Amino acid sequence: MKKKKSNNRREFLKLSGMTALGLVATGSIDASTMAWNPDLLTLNPSHLKMTPLQDVNLIGPYGPWAVSLTEGKLPSLSFRRKEFNNVDSWRKTARGRLIERLGIPDIGGIPKVTLKNKSSFDGLSIEEMTWQLPYGRPTGAIVLKPENAKGKLPAILAFHDHGGNKYFGKQKITRTANQHPLMFEHQRDYYSGFAWANEIAKRGYVVMVSDAFPFESRRVLLGDVPENIRGGLTDSNPDTRESIEAYNDWAGGHEHIMAKSLFSAGTTWPGVFFAEDQKALDILCAREDVDTSRVGCGGLSGGGMRTVFMGGLDERIKCAVCVGFMTTWKDFILNKSFTHTWMTYVPILPNELDFPEILALRVPLATLVLNDIDDDLYTMPEMQRAESIMKEVFTKASAQDRYKCSYHPGPHKFDATMQAEAFDWFDKWLK
Repeated sequence: MKKKKSNNRREFLKLSGMTALGLVATGSIDASTMAWNPDLLTLNPSHLKMTPLQDVNLIGPYGPWAVSLTEGKLPSLSFRRKEFNNVDSWRKTARGRLIERLGIPDIGGIPKVTLKNKSSFDGLSIEEMTWQLPYGRPTGAIVLKPENAKGKLPAILAFHDHGGNKYFGKQKITRTANQHPLMFEHQRDYYSGFAWANEIAKRGYVVMVSDAFPFESRRVLLGDVPENIRGGLTDSNPDTRESIEAYNDWAGGHEHIMAKSLFSAGTTWPGVFFAEDQKALDILCAREDVDTSRVGCGGLSGGGMRTVFMGGLDERIKCAVCVGFMTTWKDFILNKSFTHTWMTYVPILPNELDFPEILALRVPLATLVLNDIDDDLYTMPEMQRAESIMKEVFTKASAQDRYKCSYHPGPHKFDATMQAEAFDWFDKWLK
């Protein structure tokens, strides 16, 4: 029975392009069914019937009222407002407020890095390493660069996706001699069969991929939590497709617990992401083979979301490529919060910045947004509105040549064509 459920869930993810575990809509969207129940993820895609967005919304009669709280007025810290004319002073104020809203935890200085293994694979030098943060298990990471590379190289902090799969992290976008069979499938479905971190490294970059909180090396083990919320699962299961999918279903259902706990601790999930990703960036920039004046970041889906915050807040990122994660807060209010995890949301911030304006805080630094036309995680009107917002900010800052937005056919993915555009953009601004 578990096998059948996992197959249905995987097929739904593939067909819908949904890369974040969340709730699916079945017929009309009934608030009474919107509990954090992993079984909802096993519905057959033929059962999904979305009513036209103009007729209904995710919270019924409360939708128009919720949208009215911010609709028709510019957020208080939007650079699009007439009172903001100096981009530097605006950025300082807006970034300060974003940092406040994120509740970014202090996780200490640069941690000590332990090199676990060094090898060569497909023309690349590969370093597997870990570092210990003040909490949780050690963070696993991979650094790739061309074999026999000399001197300082431009660098990319590459973010892996969510993919409804916390069992894996960095392995989703890298490839080594010990590739897990399930990762070949993942890369086939979302990346045209490529490990994109390897591919960009081959073009002359030092590329770092670390496990995000709480993925792969950073994931919550079943033995870490009370028995009554383990769903009858244990950590002693073999490393099989069935046991991995069972864990991922459990981890999806655990997200609301994690989010509530983080809120109760005075922080947010995006704040924890940023704190940990910034430590990875510190480690990358401390390397002797990295030219710190030429550093970029990018990723698909959950990796695109992490790009939004990292690109918006850290000026060491000279080039940012956000793939498959760009829309507006309105889209989340009315249409698409059910396709996303708790990892996205920052309380109160929509009053002050619309979602694309987080990434726009980096203006005038180079910024590329890649969208999929048939991406079920967003609505096309709101993707286009996000594009318009970004364009307005960059134009007002006289940096319109530093911003580009493209739309590619197909569902949620970062395929070969999109990778080619992204890599050329990195080359343009970092080489």
